[in-house]
Amino acid sequence: MTEVSLSDSTLAESIAQSAAEVLITTRREFLGDDLRALKDAGDASAQAHIAGRLASEASSDAILSEEAKDSAERLSAERVWIIDPLDGTREFSESRDDWAVHVALWQDGELALGAVALGGPDTVLSSATVPAPPARPEGPVRIAVSRSRPPEIVNAVAEQLGATLVAMGSAGVKVCAVVTGEVDAYVHGGGQYEWDSAAPVAVARAAGLHTSRLDGSPLVYNQQNPYLPDLVVCRPELAAQILEAIANAERKASE
Repeated sequence: MTEVSLSDSTLAESIAQSAAEVLITTRREFLGDDLRALKDAGDASAQAHIAGRLASEASSDAILSEEAKDSAERLSAERVWIIDPLDGTREFSESRDDWAVHVALWQDGELALGAVALGGPDTVLSSATVPAPPARPEGPVRIAVSRSRPPEIVNAVAEQLGATLVAMGSAGVKVCAVVTGEVDAYVHGGGQYEWDSAAPVAVARAAGLHTSRLDGSPLVYNQQNPYLPDLVVCRPELAAQILEAIANAERKASE
């Protein structure tokens, strides 16, 4: 990773935490039972809060956010904050806690740091302080998967490995579940964007985990097209067999 200042890491953690506080307040004070409106209110309130903080505390940096208009200026910037103000709007609107706030910094061509607030302000994982995952328990490989729409590639990989699928909410929650040792891997092939993975991937890398595309190539950020549809995050000792299982599954699917 690119060397970054402690103040950058502290800022990322603080913004993720305070945005999560804003989201909790937004949900608590929301009137009515329109879940679509609650999702929109969450996105808007967190985006406004994060944009305001970056404007006052990192005003010379560029921003790529799911909830803001993109600008080509970021492609020539040395520092770009990659933001998902609310990852997991469905979970947020259903009063679940498996949603997240993503704050990442891309600097000098690399993903430099990330902070992820999980389900509120009380739990924030930071690339500056995250420990390695605990030892893996005996038993089948555990793979995080979407509660509602698991990609077909995951089912094929799980079948090859004899793995157990563990359903949970947002992309950030799934990556961080690998970081904390709740699961052993997260395999996704159904379409995502840079903001869906940048911050949790920065945390996962700092924890010593394997991160890549499905074909094993690097995850690259701050691209002209922010579409980054697939990824693998797993314990490093499982990377070879998971990537082999993915390749086998894709080969069979193309036959």
